Amino acid sequence: MDYSNKKQVIIKIGEFYATDEPTIIHTVLGSCVAVCIYDDVKMIGGMNHIFMPGDNKKDSSTRYGENAMKYLIKNICTLGANRDNLVAKAFGGAHVIPSISSEFGIGLKIVDFVIDYLEKVKIKIVAHDFGGDKTRKVFFHTDTGIAYVKLLSNRLIGLFG
Repeated sequence: MDYSNKKQVIIKIGEFYATDEPTIIHTVLGSCVAVCIYDDVKMIGGMNHIFMPGDNKKDSSTRYGENAMKYLIKNICTLGANRDNLVAKAFGGAHVIPSISSEFGIGLKIVDFVIDYLEKVKIKIVAHDFGGDKTRKVFFHTDTGIAYVKLLSNRLIGLFG
């Protein structure tokens, strides 16, 4: 497939992007988690890059999961998505620092936050790839909802469409 005509957007830690135009959003994840949310009827979607689970009452940035999720959903709906049509795909949460015990690693805490949050707001996770010890590059097509996940070792590990 030729994706050269689609807009490409890179998001970094603590950022999110939502659009109603055909776009490929991509990001690189270690212990962070990216959530791709889209309305597959209206073909509107977006992605965030969560650095920390939960929220921080003193910091309203989207580095924290609570804000990252709220702002992404709000922006997608503002663009015209129907809240009842939203579904999610989520990726990341790897344990990438071997010197820290996996039980103290942040990755799985962010994963747990994302799963709980999406359940609370009644958005179904239709695909996910969590954990492990490798970083991932995620490519999300906002108009089709297809997400590709690539290990940085250049081995493709999945097509979630």
